[in-house]
Amino acid sequence: MAVAGLVVAVLAVLALLAGVHRYLWRRLVGDTTARGSALRRAGTVAAYVLPLLSVGALVAGRAGAPFWLQRVLAWPGYLWLAAVLYLTLALLVGEAVRPLLRRVLAGRADRTEGAYADPMPTGGAPFTPPSPGANPPETTAPSAPATLLADAPAPGRPDTPTRRLFVARAVGGAAAVAGLGTVGYGTYGVLRGPRVKRITVPLAKLPRSAHGFRIAVVSDIHLGPILGRAHTRRIVDTINRTQPDLVAVVGDLVDGTVADLGPAAEPLARLRSRQGSFFVTGNHEYYSGAAEWVDQVRELGLHPLENARVEIGGFDLAGVNDVAGESEGQGPDFARALGDRDRTRAAVLLAHQPVVIHDAVAHGVDLQLSGHTHGGQLWPGNYLADLANPTGAGLDRYGDTQLYVSRGAGAWGPPVRVGAPSDITVVELASLRA
Repeated sequence: MAVAGLVVAVLAVLALLAGVHRYLWRRLVGDTTARGSALRRAGTVAAYVLPLLSVGALVAGRAGAPFWLQRVLAWPGYLWLAAVLYLTLALLVGEAVRPLLRRVLAGRADRTEGAYADPMPTGGAPFTPPSPGANPPETTAPSAPATLLADAPAPGRPDTPTRRLFVARAVGGAAAVAGLGTVGYGTYGVLRGPRVKRITVPLAKLPRSAHGFRIAVVSDIHLGPILGRAHTRRIVDTINRTQPDLVAVVGDLVDGTVADLGPAAEPLARLRSRQGSFFVTGNHEYYSGAAEWVDQVRELGLHPLENARVEIGGFDLAGVNDVAGESEGQGPDFARALGDRDRTRAAVLLAHQPVVIHDAVAHGVDLQLSGHTHGGQLWPGNYLADLANPTGAGLDRYGDTQLYVSRGAGAWGPPVRVGAPSDITVVELASLRA
């Protein structure tokens, strides 16, 4: 039954993609180009090739394709997925604009026809026919723009090819500029690197000696066929400039194996903080060989917290494995990480997914630091992120436990962010006793 359900879901997604691409072809190619023209042929070829590249980018890693092939497919394939989203949204807006534009053109055509009609001048003498043998009076031909507009009939008359083509090109061109411009700006935001956010979180149990302790939280770096070593260097340099007391890498570091992405992760060895750098797994580590990556980050100088806890000056720092590890018998174990601790001490928990917040509340955690959601990454995905998670992004409170969710420092799939900028967050702990 599970396999049958998966097949049905895959077929539904493929049918949806086919329908969306048919719609895009019709509005951007079929309605705007002449039958048999070179532009129409090129647009038709693109309508077939680009979705194939997208499917290839999605399945190449899981299918074990060579890493060089994953990189070749990733850029065009993933960027086209983002372009499909925003081109479709822009064209749907254009569907509402299209009849309004036709009405405006029809109104201008009516006014033009009236201007070049031959009514009797107001207040003038009645028309006198010319005498026999006289030359007919000279007339002035309408200008070219007036003739073009006269081809557009008033509402109620049959539409004309000239007006249909003008409206299709105007709406299609505007949609292309808006959609592709949005993708371009969102790509620039990811490649530029994450910006630093700063928040202060008061903890009732935090002693005065730990007041002002700063944790640099970074999640969802997503090293892979697009974001590589240069991306890691940008993140490390940004974190080091904040001079944190502690660095917390909260899962989804990679989308690939140690063999393919080990060199891309090496700059993490340059992380600098007073109390060290700590790591917990995310769901994507379990798609990429979690055990190997835990060993790899340990060699780079990070301290993996696999359902474990350490005492930092003034509070406990705990970490749990991601829930995706349950399929390998390596899921989160709150009893092991937090069960025997002194609850008079403040506790900060590193957990990749916000959905475990209720377990954190039950175990007396004061602050949970998470990622996973990307803040939705691509608007309107933020609404889906809010529906699927207790908190989509930012700081929230659940009973006596506070939850902070980072939008992440990278991007999964399309290297594009719209309405959900990437971040590294410096969380400053504040003692209420200070």
